[in-house]
Order: sequence, then C-alpha cells, then structure tokens
Amino acid sequence: MIDLRSDTVTRPTPGMLKAMCETEVGDDVFGEDPAMNRFQEKMAEMFGMESALFVPSGTMGNQLCVHLLTKPGDEVIIDETGHIFNYESAAAASLSGVQLRPLKGKYGKLNPELIESAIRTRNEWDPHTRVIALENTTNKGGGAFYTEKELLQINNVAVKNGLFLHLDGARIWNAMVASDLSPKFFGSISDTISICFSKGLGAPVGSMILADQELIRQARRIRKMWGGGMRQIGLLAAAADFAVDEHYSLLKEDHRRAKEFASAVSENKSLSIDLSSVFTNIVLFDVVKGTVDGVLKQLKGEKIEMVQFGPSTIRATFHHQIDDSDLKVVIKAIKKV
Repeated sequence: MIDLRSDTVTRPTPGMLKAMCETEVGDDVFGEDPAMNRFQEKMAEMFGMESALFVPSGTMGNQLCVHLLTKPGDEVIIDETGHIFNYESAAAASLSGVQLRPLKGKYGKLNPELIESAIRTRNEWDPHTRVIALENTTNKGGGAFYTEKELLQINNVAVKNGLFLHLDGARIWNAMVASDLSPKFFGSISDTISICFSKGLGAPVGSMILADQELIRQARRIRKMWGGGMRQIGLLAAAADFAVDEHYSLLKEDHRRAKEFASAVSENKSLSIDLSSVFTNIVLFDVVKGTVDGVLKQLKGEKIEMVQFGPSTIRATFHHQIDDSDLKVVIKAIKKV
C-alpha cells in the first residue's frame, strides 16, 4: 500500500532501530536519561533557545506552551485553520481556561495587519490578548510557510503590544527547507516553539518544546501533571536524533515529489488544484466531477491511500518512505480517476 494519508505513517528504518537498541537510557522523570538529556541540549542549541523538554505529542507541546504563556481569561490569536484551534480537542479552554481568537488568514498564515486588528483593549470586560500562535508550515493551509520578512513583522507586532509569540513547528523542518531559514532564526523571534519528530522526519513518536530555562522548569511539572512524565525514553531520543541527522536532508525530495504529483492532478478534468498553493510536502486538491468517497475508493483499489480533508477536498502528504517508483504509480492512478 502506498500511504499518502499523512507523513506520520512512516515506520522506523533499520538504522533508526539500531540506534534505539544501542542507546544508553535512564529514568527521565529523575532527569537521569543521558540520551534524552543530550538530545534536549542539542535541540536547544540548534534553535538558539535556553532549554528544551521532550513531550509525547505535538498537542501536548502546544498546550504546554499555551499554558505557560497565559492565565485564565486570556486570549490567543490564531488562524482559523490552526492545529491548536481545530485538532486539539478544545484543550486550551479545558486545560488553561483561555479562549482562542480565530482569524481568517491566507493558506493558514496570519499577517501583521490582521493580528493588530484583533488585539483587545484592556477594558475590564475584554479578554486579554496574550499570545500570537503561528503554525509553520500550515496543515490545513496546504503546507504553506512563513518568510523571514513575515515573521519579523509579526514579531514586531508582538513586541510593540507586549504579547508572546508561540510557534507551532510541527513541520518546522519542512519550513526550514522551503524558506532556507536557520533554526536559530526561529528561536530569535519566538518565546516558545513546539517541534515534532514524528511527521516528515519519520521518528515513531515525540515532540519537543523550546523556551527559556524558567519556562521549561515549569513545563516539567505540568508535563508530569498531565501524564507526560516518562521513564527510559532515551529510546525515543535516539530515534528522533537519528531522524534529525539522517532524514532532514530528504525533505526537499518530498517537496519535489509533491509538486510533480500536483502537476499530474492538474491534468485531470475531474479534479481541480491551484498549483501555486503547493508549497512543501502537502497537496490539497478538489473533486469537481464525482465524489471524494468515490475517488478515494478508486485509489484504494490501486493500493493508494489518501484522506478526505473537506467536503470536496483530498489531501496527499509525501514523506521519505514514498520514492520515485511509488510516485510513478500514484501519478498513473490519479490520471485515471
């Protein structure tokens, strides 16, 4: 089966499994897992942040950051397609007592003017705007990424208005490849960052939050409170570290294959796609003749899986375990739909 439902469906490679088996482990709740300690230090250094903390999922990473940067009654500005707003089970309200202010950006991205227009006054009846939450790359926005200029402008808005900036970097690695920006740049404009290893990089599980030492100290306790304290997780550190070292360089090929696939979609009159909206490894296209369910069943008959992403929309997500021979099969199948 050629699985394009998500870039989370990858399996550990032999090299990754070998690294996991050979790593040294300890009890991370006691802070004694040497592999994890080294990996957290490595990621903090890479992004130019003071400290880092490994967490089981991107959702926990995002919610820890929201919790640390807010107090009950605060408001978080976010694009209406943002993962924190759509796919985290209303956790910001439930866990932190804050409300989200979804704005209609473009391709899941916010701009300075839109953000400034949504910042609340400080009347006693207003929720207090506290955080700007950006997603880079965007999921429902089709893998779009922020440019250096855009991020600097939004950072200026945050500084001018005394707001925190959180960066949901579930696919930050794809953003770095596409924008040619260094990880330290993202650290320089963010108060907190959540990065993920189990998407395009292909680790089996895990994310990490990056912030200053005091916030990470607080985060360790909240992580434990929320059930995220783990023991011998050097195994997961080894997998994620291997993924960063060995798979990051493969992401540009995922982007290339996504664009080649999108070009094939554009040739099918039963489907519709805006080729200018294909930015990284995610391809969103619409069914204009027939139904999404019908198209997905046809593709499954060809041993290809994609996922519905709206009433008439399908998402295909490329990852390092889809090679050029798979791409040829997918292109042949999509032309027959």
